[in-house]
Amino acid sequence: MTALSKRAVFLDDPPFRTRLKRPLQLAATLLVSALALTYILLRIDVQRTLRILGHADLRWVGVSAASILVMIVPMAWRWKKLLRVRGIHEGVLWLARAYLVGYAVGQVLPTSVGGDASRIYETARRHPGQVSPIAGSVLLERAIGGAVTVLLAAIGFLLAIGRYPIGTYLWIELLFVFGTVALGVVFFSRMARARLVFAVPLARRLRVERLARAVYEGIHGYRSHPGILGVVSAATGVVQLGGIFSIYAAGRAVGIHLSLLPYVVLGPLLFLIMLVPFTINGLAVREAFFVSFLGNLAVAPDAAFACGFLYFVITLALALPGLAVIVWEGVRSARPAAGSPSSLNE
Repeated sequence: MTALSKRAVFLDDPPFRTRLKRPLQLAATLLVSALALTYILLRIDVQRTLRILGHADLRWVGVSAASILVMIVPMAWRWKKLLRVRGIHEGVLWLARAYLVGYAVGQVLPTSVGGDASRIYETARRHPGQVSPIAGSVLLERAIGGAVTVLLAAIGFLLAIGRYPIGTYLWIELLFVFGTVALGVVFFSRMARARLVFAVPLARRLRVERLARAVYEGIHGYRSHPGILGVVSAATGVVQLGGIFSIYAAGRAVGIHLSLLPYVVLGPLLFLIMLVPFTINGLAVREAFFVSFLGNLAVAPDAAFACGFLYFVITLALALPGLAVIVWEGVRSARPAAGSPSSLNE
């Protein structure tokens, strides 16, 4: 079995799948995608949009791609910090490689959650018996990313008040703020921990008790490491700003000449929306969000769609290094070891 097929088997394992029945999930995915696509087609002129994409400034395209790629290093570094406090030691180079592979896997699975599962799987193979702290580090990293994203969006909103008409997205921001605070209380409060006993019978009936307990313990274990949480949050802020600048560069590539400030609001909201599981890698939903958000800033729907689609193409292209790693390691593992009986008999 190749490395890619082993990873696929793991990701398809029930504990790592949503408990939602597949037909219902498929129907929800198709419905969301169809609604987003319909909205886009009603707003844009396809031929004009193609012309905009065809004349995209390649210099800004390169800047956008580089802004994402260089963030792999601080992402790997922050993950190393989270693992080390739980007694798991890995180098930044290997963790960067795991990120690239996870990034490639995330392009073919629902949202970026598939990439997270890939990282858990690969790291757990290298550290048997450490699934709980490894899963906790990845999920906490995701949670911190969400919290920092909400914070950046809130800062962007405050700075944009009176300058840009984006108040219609305020309720989305407030929803994420309340959700982030609630999750923080659930995972880190000792009082909340004592009151979560009521959920055990339900988790048992759903056959997710073991997974839920492992995830909770994996995250709750960081409660006694506030310094690390602060360092990781700061690193996450740098990473998020890199992603925001990448979107800004994609906008400049297609002729959108807004300042960086609106993207400080757009970027975090986009990162949160991309976590919605009912999409095909965010396709159509991402572009519809660009058309809606940038449309409020007097950006033509064609240019707004082109910005979102170009950003998608750039992120898709950046999955190629991870795909190359998967293929190379699969080919290398398939070769018989030099000097083995099988190779000597040939």
